[in-house]
Amino acid sequence: MKKPSDFKIGDEFDYHGKTYRVTDIGTRTIVVIRIDKADIASRIRKSEIDIRSISREEAEKAGWFKGPPYAVAEHVFDEDHFAGMEDDDDEWEEAGEAEEAGEVRAD
Repeated sequence: MKKPSDFKIGDEFDYHGKTYRVTDIGTRTIVVIRIDKADIASRIRKSEIDIRSISREEAEKAGWFKGPPYAVAEHVFDEDHFAGMEDDDDEWEEAGEAEEAGEVRAD
């Protein structure tokens, strides 16, 4: 089982088919943003809201994932989330090497 000390700010990982980036690390939790897509809500009329999704590439280009503060919602992951994560050191090493080389990780 993973724990907060296993993460670094900027690490990216998949959890239940979604990709996240670590934005903050606490003693018992990590804070993340979802980066495989961004859902954007726009008010059309007083009582009507349009929600559309844009791809990771579109969101990165538009700056949605730059922060802090972030233009997308941050989520807190705790021990309940960590219990569902696989402890795959090879995957984390590969992600870290790609990040150091300036490559974007695509799973």
